[in-house]
Amino acid sequence: MAIHLYLSMLPEALIASMLDPEEFGVYYAVGSKKKSRGQAIFFEIDPAFRSKDLQIDEGIKRCVPHPDGSPKRSIYITVYRALEHVDLDAVKKLYLTTPDGRTLGIDQTPDIPKVSNGLHMYQEIAPVHPLVVSTYGPQDFYDLIIRHPTSLLSFPVICFTELRLGELAENPELGDVADLPYANIDHLRQCLSELATKTVHSKMVDRIHSGSIPFRTVKNGFYLGNQNKLLYFGLPSREDLRTNNYNWWRSANM
Repeated sequence: MAIHLYLSMLPEALIASMLDPEEFGVYYAVGSKKKSRGQAIFFEIDPAFRSKDLQIDEGIKRCVPHPDGSPKRSIYITVYRALEHVDLDAVKKLYLTTPDGRTLGIDQTPDIPKVSNGLHMYQEIAPVHPLVVSTYGPQDFYDLIIRHPTSLLSFPVICFTELRLGELAENPELGDVADLPYANIDHLRQCLSELATKTVHSKMVDRIHSGSIPFRTVKNGFYLGNQNKLLYFGLPSREDLRTNNYNWWRSANM
């Protein structure tokens, strides 16, 4: 059986598995007796990738079928600083799995979306996961976290997504919330309003925000970047998802 390498974001871990991405998504999200169910976000990594900081060969060596011939579902290679030690050139595809095990695969997209007017909200996914509002578009937000020479809160690598704000992006105080599912809307409005009245460009909304992300609130896609490059995985449009990935879309909206 082929052995795959998966870089999980929820939680952060590098895992060897004999399951293909769709099977792994079901196993990782729906779980077993040892794990409660929940959504999964993971990247498939080139199986030829190796790092002096990760015991990948040893993990693969231990990834063998069970005595009854069934595939080994997971061997954890590391659960600490996994993202930091993976070469982004080895990252292949992103997979999003809903809590009931529906998996959507997303390829890298060469062009990062153009910055839209108004304010932005970002869910940092790994290695930390606060919820942040900002005047910066995705590229500038990435530069702030990774490359800004005077920032005290920089990281060697970051995975994040931009979430929809709807009318709040232009009018934080009076904009219609519509179908936005965010908790504590009054606090969110206040944080967004303060960006317009202070000299800061970013403000934390929730420093211990849950790692779970309502996929239907993702504005455009997911970003993964380190000091060398920024990768972008564009989420298909709602129309495309409804037409070509209806089961996943229906599950993501439940």
